[in-house]
Amino acid sequence: MSGRVGDLSPQQQEALARFQENLQDLLPTLPKADDYFLLRWLRAQNFDLQKSEDMFRKHVEFRKQLDLDNILTWQPSEVVRLYDSGGLCGYDYEGCPTWFDIIGTLDPKGLLLSASKQELIRKRVKVCELLMHECELQSQKLGRKIEKLLMVFDMEGLSLKHLWKPAVEVYQQFFAILEANYPETVKNLIIVRAPKLFPVAFNLVKSFMGEETRKKIVILGDNWKQELTKFISPDQLPVEFGGTMTDPDGNPKCLTKINYGGEVPRSYFLREQVRMQYEHKVSVGRGSSQQVENEILFPGCVLRWQFASDGGDIGFGIFLKTKMGEWQRAGEMTEVLPSQRYNAHLVPEDGSLTCLKPGIYVLRFDNTYSLIYAKKVSYTVEVLLPDKASEEKLQGLTATRPSPAQ
Repeated sequence: MSGRVGDLSPQQQEALARFQENLQDLLPTLPKADDYFLLRWLRAQNFDLQKSEDMFRKHVEFRKQLDLDNILTWQPSEVVRLYDSGGLCGYDYEGCPTWFDIIGTLDPKGLLLSASKQELIRKRVKVCELLMHECELQSQKLGRKIEKLLMVFDMEGLSLKHLWKPAVEVYQQFFAILEANYPETVKNLIIVRAPKLFPVAFNLVKSFMGEETRKKIVILGDNWKQELTKFISPDQLPVEFGGTMTDPDGNPKCLTKINYGGEVPRSYFLREQVRMQYEHKVSVGRGSSQQVENEILFPGCVLRWQFASDGGDIGFGIFLKTKMGEWQRAGEMTEVLPSQRYNAHLVPEDGSLTCLKPGIYVLRFDNTYSLIYAKKVSYTVEVLLPDKASEEKLQGLTATRPSPAQ
């Protein structure tokens, strides 16, 4: 049995009755706690009553903390409204609402310098509530229950700037909230225009998704526009995504429904930096340097770093060792990221690099130019690995492309 209304085994029916009984103290406080709603929590925990109840009670606390009963009337700040991308646009063949998330044109650093992480998370939670409300409206309109939504992630333009740690943390938290508070609501999560960097980005967020959600991810290849029409009718799909829908003025991107974000103007910035946590501290003596080695086992991994200095500016560059097992001077190694001086005592530095070759990559903090002052450097360095399954999927999609001669 599917565990849905009208398709319950006797054991599932009994579990539902006991679940309702155990939650009598909470159900009257919720806007619409019908059987459809309650069964979502039971299915999410394979009808384990204790786990389902624990999950449900945590959700009720979450509702209170974020005042979800009133969140649809809450308005985020102007910068978030204008520059946080995405939008509700159209419905799939079964009438489920479709949300488009536009990644490439998003300016994560600009948003986090202009708004708090909490506000950006709250805005994403509002989207979830908006989609649940849209499911209710669709249920009334179609005369049958609609309780799932479709998400389309447009990855065109995904770049290293989107792997900035504070930005990734917002997405990690969003997916964790989706799992914990909106179980059994995602029908499919469709990825289009995924670049080579996608497996690395996906690997950063996948652990925040449940196994069932990960199974619902569909990665489309070069013919994604045609493939998308298998999920969504062309008249419910913007021209930009292979359908026939336009704005009233004919715009193929449907800008009245989908926000494409863009670079956040500095006039919105509330701060010059985002507070960072560092894992290591090192003292770089006057006239000397410090080297930090990281082994890259295969091409396609990403080195991500952030650092701040105390006592003045500091030089920084990245090199690839030419001899294994021994210390090398900068001049003996291959320069990968040219060394230059950074005012990291004023504004922390961060960055990332896609490693094209395996080997030992050396991050070098350079204070050789300062003959008077030692510097203290706080830093974090991480090696980001690609998700092998999605990497193989992308490679498979690329391998099936017809050659120009065909």
